[in-house]
Amino acid sequence: MEIIPAIDIRGGLCVRLDQGDYARETVFDADPVAVARRWQEAGATRIHVVDLDGAREGAPRNEGVIRRVLAAVSVRVQVGGGIRDIAAIQQYVDAGAARVALGTAAVKDQTTLVNAVSLFRERILVGVDARDGMVATEGWLETSEMRALDLIQQLSEFGVQRIFYTDISRDGMQSGPNFPAINEVVEHAGGLPSPMAVIASGGVSSIEHLRRLRAIGVEGAIVGKALYTGALDLREALAEFP
Repeated sequence: MEIIPAIDIRGGLCVRLDQGDYARETVFDADPVAVARRWQEAGATRIHVVDLDGAREGAPRNEGVIRRVLAAVSVRVQVGGGIRDIAAIQQYVDAGAARVALGTAAVKDQTTLVNAVSLFRERILVGVDARDGMVATEGWLETSEMRALDLIQQLSEFGVQRIFYTDISRDGMQSGPNFPAINEVVEHAGGLPSPMAVIASGGVSSIEHLRRLRAIGVEGAIVGKALYTGALDLREALAEFP
């Protein structure tokens, strides 16, 4: 299981939100590039970078900072937030992103999703963000009428190979992941005619949480706030999950 530290960027700063609420923000570092280097030096093999302004506004807003992150580290970086068209995907791929994450576009613009999978294949990662089992979009500001499990089935039919699943109620709260929901998602995604790998996100704050996720069968775990508060030590986690 891969441990993936997260860097959320808003206004050029490295921040964390509680439950995706833009009014409940904590700034952890003024320099996302320095944070990326820190996680690389700690041994991370992949970093998850999100443009929070882009997610809310529907187009990349911190592209310059993210490009500097991509140039500063040699580890694989997956980038998301406000990526709604092929041109934006291409820009990040050209800048060195190993994977590009789609969220709202996967729900609201299936033509773009199909084209993205056709052009970029395994480099496309889709975020399935759920609130009470229903898919949230627009930087988590809107909740759709689509069940997360139904979206996952659609994504498989469109050829998506990998998703990351976030239970919004747990994100940034350090209260532990929603293990029953993650287990349901992993079983559902793995049992489809075209199975998909699942990366868990939201609420991870201890080694025990990571052990339980590994037992469920996730491919990776995205860890955010716990790394910044010191609740979870990245080197320690990577030592157990190399």
